[in-house]
Amino acid sequence: MTARHHVLAIGNALVDVITTTTPEFLGDHGIAKGSMRLIPSEEAESLYAAMGPAREISGGSAANTVAGMAALGARPAFVGRVADDQLGRVFAHDIRAAGVDFTTAPSTEGNSTGRCLILVTPDGDRTMNTYLGACQELSEADLDADAVAGAEILYLEGYLWDPPAPRAAMKKAIAVARAHGRKVAFTLSDVFCVEGYRADFQELLASHVDLVFGNEHEVCALYQTKSLDEAMAEIARHACTAVITRSAAGAIVLEGGRRHVIAAEPAARVLDTTGAGDLFAGGFMAAMTQGRSLPDCARVGCIAAAEVISHYGARPEADLKALIKAKLG
Repeated sequence: MTARHHVLAIGNALVDVITTTTPEFLGDHGIAKGSMRLIPSEEAESLYAAMGPAREISGGSAANTVAGMAALGARPAFVGRVADDQLGRVFAHDIRAAGVDFTTAPSTEGNSTGRCLILVTPDGDRTMNTYLGACQELSEADLDADAVAGAEILYLEGYLWDPPAPRAAMKKAIAVARAHGRKVAFTLSDVFCVEGYRADFQELLASHVDLVFGNEHEVCALYQTKSLDEAMAEIARHACTAVITRSAAGAIVLEGGRRHVIAAEPAARVLDTTGAGDLFAGGFMAAMTQGRSLPDCARVGCIAAAEVISHYGARPEADLKALIKAKLG
């Protein structure tokens, strides 16, 4: 069956709300500078009201990944829940405008659209306060089995594994993808996700996942070791391709007993590292669907990551296709 989409991703649909602030503001609100935390709806509302003028940029890890894929000419789709409110309409507009197929119906009742309230101090440090909201209401009913079956790759976000309903939706999607011979890709997302669901993630990699993305800290946490070599030896035993990102040290691709070490792409400047891993995954999978070698897939990922860290926001702003053509042909 010809693939309808190159990738169908399931993840959190979030809008980043970014403002500059002072360390004193953080102290007055009892927020640790540089922290990343989940907050309830009441705090999200009160903190938003207290923030200075802000700009809204659509985000969400898997959503950023497929936006990057679309910028590289791929045909991606995204499944994620927003509410029928202002931020939900911002998210839906942005992801569709980026060239991503997004048809998940918004919630008309229940929680408001998820958001990440990002407070940037003069030193460039970012303090992130995330309200998941409607993201956690995604369910099996939101899945289009035909769309899952018709995508070359099903891409799942580890951040969304915690709530029971989205987890059930992702398990169903895996079953559909497997039944139709499609590839399944998974991102570990964050150390706290790994530590909370280590056994689940190990079982996924061993039994259901063809391609896994994680940074060196996440992979080490997955196998409870401080040695990256030990962690790579463990993850290589699973029947999947593993891609390990190492920030300025580049990336390592493990596949079939082979190890490919790829240098990082130099960035002209580093303003905001948010979304670097997301865009790396997007570049890697876009290149994979084009039939490039695994080392070249990682090179494309590094180029996409270098672009996104050169500006604020986790969606590409430069012409990624032109960048790739200039550097790799």
